[in-house]
Amino acid sequence: MSNIVLYDFWRSSASYRVRIALNLAGISYDAVVVDLVSGEQKGDAHRSRNPQGLVPVLEIDGLRLTQSLAIIEYLDRTRQLNLLPENPADRAKAQALAQSIAVDIHPICNLAVAKHATVLSADASNMPGAWMQHYIRPGLEAFEALLAEFTQSPYCTGTQPGLADLCLIPQLYNARRWEVDLSHLPRLLAVEAACSDHPAFVAARPDQHAPA
Repeated sequence: MSNIVLYDFWRSSASYRVRIALNLAGISYDAVVVDLVSGEQKGDAHRSRNPQGLVPVLEIDGLRLTQSLAIIEYLDRTRQLNLLPENPADRAKAQALAQSIAVDIHPICNLAVAKHATVLSADASNMPGAWMQHYIRPGLEAFEALLAEFTQSPYCTGTQPGLADLCLIPQLYNARRWEVDLSHLPRLLAVEAACSDHPAFVAARPDQHAPA
Protein backbone atom coordinates (compact mmCIF):
# COMPACT_ATOMS: atom_id res chain seq x y z
CA MET A 1 0.00 0.00 0.00
CA SER A 2 1.23 3.49 -0.86
CA ASN A 3 2.19 5.91 1.89
CA ILE A 4 -0.25 8.34 0.25
CA VAL A 5 -3.88 7.49 0.97
CA LEU A 6 -7.02 9.32 -0.08
CA TYR A 7 -10.19 8.55 1.84
CA ASP A 8 -12.99 9.57 -0.46
CA PHE A 9 -16.33 8.79 -2.05
CA TRP A 10 -16.78 8.61 -5.79
CA ARG A 11 -19.64 11.13 -6.00
CA SER A 12 -18.25 13.61 -3.49
CA SER A 13 -17.44 16.83 -5.34
CA ALA A 14 -14.88 17.77 -2.68
CA SER A 15 -13.14 14.44 -3.22
CA TYR A 16 -13.41 14.90 -6.99
CA ARG A 17 -11.53 18.20 -6.91
CA VAL A 18 -8.76 16.68 -4.78
CA ARG A 19 -8.46 13.75 -7.19
CA ILE A 20 -7.91 16.24 -10.02
CA ALA A 21 -5.19 18.01 -8.03
CA LEU A 22 -3.43 14.74 -7.22
CA ASN A 23 -3.52 13.80 -10.89
CA LEU A 24 -2.14 17.21 -11.93
CA ALA A 25 0.70 16.64 -9.48
CA GLY A 26 1.37 13.18 -10.89
CA ILE A 27 0.91 11.65 -7.45
CA SER A 28 -0.01 8.00 -7.18
CA TYR A 29 -2.20 7.18 -4.21
CA ASP A 30 -4.29 4.45 -2.67
CA ALA A 31 -7.98 5.24 -2.56
CA VAL A 32 -10.01 4.05 0.42
CA VAL A 33 -13.75 4.34 -0.07
CA VAL A 34 -15.79 5.93 2.71
CA ASP A 35 -19.37 5.01 1.81
CA LEU A 36 -21.45 8.13 2.36
CA VAL A 37 -24.65 6.31 1.39
CA SER A 38 -24.36 3.76 4.20
CA GLY A 39 -23.21 6.43 6.68
CA GLU A 40 -19.68 5.07 7.06
CA GLN A 41 -18.41 8.64 7.44
CA LYS A 42 -20.22 8.84 10.79
CA GLY A 43 -18.51 5.78 12.21
CA ASP A 44 -15.73 5.85 14.78
CA ALA A 45 -13.09 4.71 12.29
CA HIS A 46 -13.58 7.66 9.98
CA ARG A 47 -14.23 10.19 12.75
CA SER A 48 -10.83 9.25 14.14
CA ARG A 49 -9.42 10.54 10.85
CA ASN A 50 -11.72 13.56 10.60
CA PRO A 51 -13.92 14.52 13.56
CA GLN A 52 -16.21 16.35 11.12
CA GLY A 53 -17.14 13.04 9.53
CA LEU A 54 -16.45 14.39 6.04
CA VAL A 55 -14.45 13.40 2.99
CA PRO A 56 -11.88 13.76 1.63
CA VAL A 57 -9.04 13.00 4.00
CA LEU A 58 -5.55 12.82 2.53
CA GLU A 59 -2.60 11.17 4.23
CA ILE A 60 0.59 12.48 2.64
CA ASP A 61 4.10 13.49 3.72
CA GLY A 62 3.42 12.21 7.23
CA LEU A 63 0.37 14.48 7.52
CA ARG A 64 -3.34 13.85 7.70
CA LEU A 65 -5.14 16.67 5.88
CA THR A 66 -8.83 17.53 5.67
CA GLN A 67 -10.92 20.14 3.81
CA SER A 68 -10.50 19.99 0.03
CA LEU A 69 -9.38 23.59 -0.48
CA ALA A 70 -6.74 23.25 2.23
CA ILE A 71 -5.55 19.97 0.72
CA ILE A 72 -5.35 21.52 -2.74
CA GLU A 73 -3.42 24.52 -1.42
CA TYR A 74 -0.94 22.16 0.24
CA LEU A 75 -0.45 20.27 -3.01
CA ASP A 76 -0.17 23.54 -4.91
CA ARG A 77 2.55 24.86 -2.61
CA THR A 78 4.51 21.63 -2.20
CA ARG A 79 4.21 20.33 -5.78
CA GLN A 80 4.32 23.69 -7.58
CA LEU A 81 1.04 23.26 -9.45
CA ASN A 82 0.65 27.01 -10.05
CA LEU A 83 -3.10 26.85 -9.55
CA LEU A 84 -3.33 30.56 -8.69
CA PRO A 85 -1.65 33.67 -10.12
CA GLU A 86 1.25 35.21 -8.23
CA ASN A 87 -0.01 38.77 -8.57
CA PRO A 88 -2.03 39.51 -5.39
CA ALA A 89 -4.93 41.19 -7.19
CA ASP A 90 -5.22 38.47 -9.83
CA ARG A 91 -4.85 35.82 -7.14
CA ALA A 92 -7.70 37.30 -5.10
CA LYS A 93 -9.98 37.38 -8.14
CA ALA A 94 -9.15 33.79 -9.08
CA GLN A 95 -9.76 32.65 -5.51
CA ALA A 96 -13.11 34.44 -5.45
CA LEU A 97 -14.10 32.65 -8.65
CA ALA A 98 -13.26 29.26 -7.15
CA GLN A 99 -14.87 30.06 -3.82
CA SER A 100 -18.12 31.12 -5.49
CA ILE A 101 -18.57 27.38 -6.03
CA ALA A 102 -16.63 25.73 -3.21
CA VAL A 103 -17.83 28.08 -0.47
CA ASP A 104 -21.22 29.28 -1.70
CA ILE A 105 -22.82 26.61 -3.94
CA HIS A 106 -21.29 23.40 -2.65
CA PRO A 107 -22.13 23.55 1.07
CA ILE A 108 -25.81 24.37 0.61
CA CYS A 109 -26.11 21.73 -2.12
CA ASN A 110 -24.53 19.02 -0.02
CA LEU A 111 -26.85 16.01 -0.24
CA ALA A 112 -27.14 15.81 3.56
CA VAL A 113 -28.36 19.42 3.63
CA ALA A 114 -30.86 18.79 0.83
CA LYS A 115 -32.16 15.66 2.54
CA HIS A 116 -32.67 17.53 5.81
CA ALA A 117 -34.53 20.25 3.91
CA THR A 118 -36.70 17.49 2.47
CA VAL A 119 -37.54 16.27 5.96
CA LEU A 120 -38.50 19.78 7.07
CA SER A 121 -40.48 20.61 3.94
CA ALA A 122 -44.27 20.56 4.06
CA ASP A 123 -44.29 19.59 0.38
CA ALA A 124 -41.40 17.25 -0.30
CA SER A 125 -42.80 15.79 -3.52
CA ASN A 126 -39.97 17.15 -5.66
CA MET A 127 -37.18 17.26 -3.11
CA PRO A 128 -34.20 17.22 -3.01
CA GLY A 129 -34.05 17.82 -6.78
CA ALA A 130 -35.93 21.12 -6.57
CA TRP A 131 -33.60 22.28 -3.80
CA MET A 132 -30.52 21.48 -5.89
CA GLN A 133 -31.87 23.22 -8.99
CA HIS A 134 -32.92 26.27 -6.98
CA TYR A 135 -29.38 26.89 -5.75
CA ILE A 136 -27.13 25.40 -8.43
CA ARG A 137 -28.59 27.24 -11.42
CA PRO A 138 -28.22 30.84 -10.10
CA GLY A 139 -24.86 29.96 -8.58
CA LEU A 140 -23.53 28.82 -11.94
CA GLU A 141 -25.10 31.83 -13.66
CA ALA A 142 -23.11 34.04 -11.29
CA PHE A 143 -19.98 32.02 -12.06
CA GLU A 144 -20.61 32.61 -15.78
CA ALA A 145 -20.81 36.35 -15.15
CA LEU A 146 -17.62 36.31 -13.09
CA LEU A 147 -15.84 34.47 -15.90
CA ALA A 148 -16.32 37.52 -18.10
CA GLU A 149 -13.50 39.19 -16.14
CA PHE A 150 -11.07 36.49 -17.34
CA THR A 151 -9.87 35.28 -20.72
CA GLN A 152 -10.62 31.58 -21.11
CA SER A 153 -7.54 30.35 -22.93
CA PRO A 154 -8.90 27.70 -22.61
CA TYR A 155 -9.26 27.30 -18.81
CA CYS A 156 -11.07 29.58 -16.41
CA THR A 157 -8.16 31.89 -15.66
CA GLY A 158 -5.50 31.06 -18.22
CA THR A 159 -3.59 28.57 -20.30
CA GLN A 160 -3.34 25.88 -17.64
CA PRO A 161 -5.85 24.44 -15.17
CA GLY A 162 -6.35 26.55 -12.06
CA LEU A 163 -8.21 26.33 -8.79
CA ALA A 164 -11.46 27.54 -10.37
CA ASP A 165 -11.41 24.68 -12.88
CA LEU A 166 -10.93 22.16 -10.08
CA CYS A 167 -14.02 23.52 -8.36
CA LEU A 168 -16.13 24.02 -11.48
CA ILE A 169 -15.94 20.58 -13.07
CA PRO A 170 -17.24 18.63 -10.05
CA GLN A 171 -20.06 21.15 -9.68
CA LEU A 172 -21.03 20.65 -13.31
CA TYR A 173 -21.19 16.91 -12.68
CA ASN A 174 -23.63 17.62 -9.85
CA ALA A 175 -25.60 20.06 -12.00
CA ARG A 176 -26.16 17.44 -14.67
CA ARG A 177 -27.02 14.83 -12.08
CA TRP A 178 -29.84 17.12 -10.90
CA GLU A 179 -30.89 18.12 -14.43
CA VAL A 180 -29.88 21.77 -14.23
CA ASP A 181 -30.06 23.51 -17.63
CA LEU A 182 -26.60 24.78 -18.62
CA SER A 183 -27.29 25.61 -22.26
CA HIS A 184 -27.23 29.39 -21.67
CA LEU A 185 -23.75 29.40 -20.11
CA PRO A 186 -21.28 29.41 -23.05
CA ARG A 187 -18.15 30.46 -21.15
CA LEU A 188 -18.68 27.77 -18.55
CA LEU A 189 -19.33 25.12 -21.22
CA ALA A 190 -16.20 26.14 -23.13
CA VAL A 191 -14.10 25.60 -20.01
CA GLU A 192 -15.78 22.24 -19.45
CA ALA A 193 -14.92 21.18 -23.00
CA ALA A 194 -11.26 22.05 -22.44
CA CYS A 195 -11.13 20.14 -19.16
CA SER A 196 -12.83 17.12 -20.69
CA ASP A 197 -9.72 16.60 -22.86
CA HIS A 198 -7.25 16.90 -19.98
CA PRO A 199 -6.02 13.53 -18.62
CA ALA A 200 -5.98 14.71 -14.99
CA PHE A 201 -9.66 15.60 -15.17
CA VAL A 202 -10.63 12.48 -17.11
CA ALA A 203 -8.95 10.16 -14.61
CA ALA A 204 -10.69 11.90 -11.70
CA ARG A 205 -14.23 11.56 -13.04
CA PRO A 206 -16.73 9.83 -10.76
CA ASP A 207 -17.45 7.10 -13.31
CA GLN A 208 -13.78 6.12 -13.08
CA HIS A 209 -14.16 5.60 -9.31
CA ALA A 210 -17.68 4.22 -9.02
CA PRO A 211 -18.03 0.88 -7.26
CA ALA A 212 -18.12 -2.08 -9.62
